[in-house]
Parts: sequence; C-alpha cells; structure tokens
Amino acid sequence: MERTAAGPRPAASRKAAPNARSATRTNAAGRPLGVRELSAQATRDNILRAAIKVFAKHGYSGGSVEKISKAAKSYDRMIYYYFGNKEGLFVAVIEEIYRRFNDAEAELALDVARPADALAAVIRFVVRYYRDHPEFVSLLNSENLHRGKHVAKSIRAGEYSSPAIGTTDRVLQGGIATGEFRADVTARDLYLIIAAAGYFYQSNRFTLSAFLGEDLESPEALERWEHFVVDIVSRGIAAVPVKATRRR
Repeated sequence: MERTAAGPRPAASRKAAPNARSATRTNAAGRPLGVRELSAQATRDNILRAAIKVFAKHGYSGGSVEKISKAAKSYDRMIYYYFGNKEGLFVAVIEEIYRRFNDAEAELALDVARPADALAAVIRFVVRYYRDHPEFVSLLNSENLHRGKHVAKSIRAGEYSSPAIGTTDRVLQGGIATGEFRADVTARDLYLIIAAAGYFYQSNRFTLSAFLGEDLESPEALERWEHFVVDIVSRGIAAVPVKATRRR
C-alpha cells in the first residue's frame, strides 16, 4: 500500500487489491508473495471475514470498527490501514460476497445442449445459495436500506455482475437455439426473476412463517419452494408451440 505523511491511501489500495483467490498466490507484478506480504494478506483477509459476520449481524450502522477489530482479534488501526475507513471496509465486504457467489456459480457443470436441465441447475443453485448463505441476504438488505450508496462506490461492481448474467445468458441462448425457450426473453429479466424468487423467500422467511402459520425453514417447505420455482420459471420462458392454422 502506498503511504503518505498523512497515512495510507485507502482508495488506491482498494483499487489495486487483487481478489482473495489470486492475492494468496502472487503480487501485482505476478511474483510469489513473500513472508511479509503473506502475513499482510492474511491480516487483511481475517479482518474481511470478521467484517462480513459483524455487518451481517448488526448492519452497516451497527457494525462498528471496534466490534470488527475485536472479532478479528486485531486492532482498529489495521482496519484503517487496509481499508481506509468503515465505509471502505463495507465496500470490500460487498465486493467479497459477490465474488464468493460468482466463484460458487462458476463451479456448476452446465450442459447448454440440454438447456432445460441447465436452467433447472441454475435455479436450484441460486435458491440454495440464498438459503445456505444468510449473511449474503443480510448484507444486501443492509445495503439496500442505504439505497446502494456504498456499492455504487465500488470499482468492481460491474465485474461481479457480468459473470452471473453471462451464465444465465449462455443457458438462455442454448434454449433459444433448440427452440425450447422464448426468443423474446432477456438474460437480465431471467436472472432477476430467479434472484427475486430466492431472495424474497429467504429475506422474509420469519415474517412469512408467522403470517402463513407454517415454518418456511422446514426441509419440506424449502424443497417444495425450490421445485415450484424451477417449474414456474421453466414454464414462463418455454417457447409457445405455434398452432397450425385451420384451412377454411
């Protein structure tokens, strides 16, 4: 990190920082990290992991630097050194949770030659990811309460949205090519409906459980919802068979 007489320059460090996967291997010049660099990276990653837990539990407003440094068993000054301030740390947290989502989705083995199966796999992945990573939903809830002002300052937001839309588009185009999916559907709209189904269920599961009088976190309820989302989305983008015109 570049330093000045006034201390570290958080904006520059955030821009230059590689993602967690590549950062543990090489530096910006592509050389293996030395002992000091590895130690610094480990400290930064530890703070980031602690921040994800604290912000997910307390929100942006309640997630203080003191709570995070305590959870990381570190010091306040290290947060300011690596991230500049609390806002810089929260931006890094949002970037990290999106990176994790993309990395997990990238591991899907999708056969676009069988678009219906590939679509079902994508839907199940999204629904299950929201279910299995409640911190993801909590952090997005917190950021939406702040009208997205922190993620808007991220220089990587576009990088993390492209893979998710790209995966959806590959599946969609495969189905359009085989005539199974509607040609008037966009990857953006398909992604939004899948994300909405998974996100809404998870983010409102407690109030909806009380409202509906059933436990929406039960294995049976979760499985039923997953099947329903696969069915309803698949039906929604299925190509409509052209009816033969009867001769008069």
